[in-house]
Amino acid sequence: MAVLEIRKYPDEVLKKKALPVENIDKDLQRLIDNMIETMYAASGIGLAAPQVGVSKRLIVIDVSTKDEKHPLIVLINPEITEADSFIDSEEGCLSVPGYTSTIKRAGRVVVKGLDRNGKSVHVEGTGLFARALQHEIDHLDGVLFVDRMSSIKREFFKKRYLKKTVVSSQQSAVRR
Repeated sequence: MAVLEIRKYPDEVLKKKALPVENIDKDLQRLIDNMIETMYAASGIGLAAPQVGVSKRLIVIDVSTKDEKHPLIVLINPEITEADSFIDSEEGCLSVPGYTSTIKRAGRVVVKGLDRNGKSVHVEGTGLFARALQHEIDHLDGVLFVDRMSSIKREFFKKRYLKKTVVSSQQSAVRR
């Protein structure tokens, strides 16, 4: 297994709609294992294939905490079939490090897809798990959480985040 590079905003792969997974083969199993290792290494609770530069409809999620254990979820070609009880909550993203914002999401979702063995599954999520499912499925559609902010907040984010990124790049270049 390997820890993969997590693509950062504004990388183009993050804005593209991912392609459906056609074959569940050894290459896909290796990608799943690498995504899981990458998610844990980055201390994330979810990761979508586009975040590691792969345009496939594949997500991994583990919302376990030190006090509360949850199963690791692998979903291939996931689709939200039900969503209700919308709530606002703070959200961040491994592809937009160091930035969070309040985002409105469903408090409960039902998602259908395939598990890593190709078996059809339905999962119901509430709370943080529901939020993680929606967030990662958004990645498969080329949508980042910052795209769900109000236009004013989004413009503020772009100016602030891109300025911070440019300054950081310049400082890195000076140190070399």
